[in-house]
Amino acid sequence: MFSREESKQIRKEFWTTFGKQSLKKWILYDTKIKEINLKFHFDTKKASVGIIIDTEDELIKEYYFEKFESLKNLLLTEVDKNFIFDPTFETESGKIIANIYLPLENVTIHNKKSWPEVFQFFNKKMLALEHFFIEYYEFIKQ
Repeated sequence: MFSREESKQIRKEFWTTFGKQSLKKWILYDTKIKEINLKFHFDTKKASVGIIIDTEDELIKEYYFEKFESLKNLLLTEVDKNFIFDPTFETESGKIIANIYLPLENVTIHNKKSWPEVFQFFNKKMLALEHFFIEYYEFIKQ
C-alpha cells in the first residue's frame, strides 16, 4: 500500500516518463470542439484511451454521443473492437460524462513493470483513435 504522497509521486513519474518516450504532440484537449476531449487514463486498476464528452448541457452531450454511436461500427473496425460506449459514465469525482473508451485491464500505475505495456497501448491506440477522430471530424463537428 502506498501513501497518498508516494502514489502522487509515482503518478507524476509515470506521466513524465510517458511524455519523454512519446515525442508525439497529442490532440487530447485541442479537438476544436469544446465539449469533446481525447483522453489517456491510468490508475491502480486499469489504463484506457477514450473520447470524453463533457458538458452540463444534456442535449449537447446526447447529440455528440449519438454522432459517435452512428460511427460505432467504423470505430470498432478501424481502431479496436473492444471500445465501450457509456453515455452516463461516472468519474472518480462523481461527475457524469459520456465516455467512449478502450480499457486495458490488469495493469496498475503503481507497478512499474506494467508501464511498458501501457506505453505501448497508449501510443498505438491513441494514435489510431486520433486518426479516426481526424478522419470523421467534419461529420462530428456538424
